[in-house]
Amino acid sequence: MNLPNKLTVLRVLMIPFFVLFTLKDVFPGYSKYIAVAVFIIASLTDFLDGKIARKYNLVTNFGKFMDPLADKLLVCAALICLVSLKMLDAWIVIVIISREFIISGFRLVASDNGVVIAASYWGKFKTTFQMLMIIVLLLDLGGVFDLIGQVLTWAALVLTVVSLVDYLIKNKRVILEGDI
Repeated sequence: MNLPNKLTVLRVLMIPFFVLFTLKDVFPGYSKYIAVAVFIIASLTDFLDGKIARKYNLVTNFGKFMDPLADKLLVCAALICLVSLKMLDAWIVIVIISREFIISGFRLVASDNGVVIAASYWGKFKTTFQMLMIIVLLLDLGGVFDLIGQVLTWAALVLTVVSLVDYLIKNKRVILEGDI
C-alpha cells in the first residue's frame, strides 16, 4: 500500500476518535480541542494524499474509490455530531448529506457507463468551507466566532447546492445517455 492510500486509511481510522472526543468529555475541558485537532489532522491528510498521489504518480483504483469516501465519512460524521450537540440544524445536514449521496450515486452510474467524472473546483470549495465551518462550530468560542460560524454555515450550504447543480449541468450527457 502506497503512502497516499495509507493516509486515506489513517483518515478513516481517525473518525471514531474524532466522534468519541466530540461527543464525550473524555478529558474534561480538553476533549473538544482534541476533537478539533483530530479533525484538522484528518482534513490535512485529505490534502496531502491527493497531492502526493498526483506528484509521484501514485494514483490507484483504491485511492480513487476510498479518498472521496473517506472525506464523506469524516465530514458526515462531524455534521451528525454537530446536530447531536445542537450546534447545527438537522435540515442543513440533510441537504449536505443528500448532495453527497446524489453525487456518489451519479458517479457510480457514470462509472458503469465508462465515464470518469473528476471533482470540480466548486466541490473543492464546498469541502473546504464545510471543514472550516465544522472547525469553527466545534471550537464554540462565542462572540464574533458565532457570526463567523453562521457565515461559514450558509456559505457551505450554498456551495453544496451550487456544486451539485454545476456537477449535474456539466455531466448532463451522462444522465441523458446513461442507464439511469
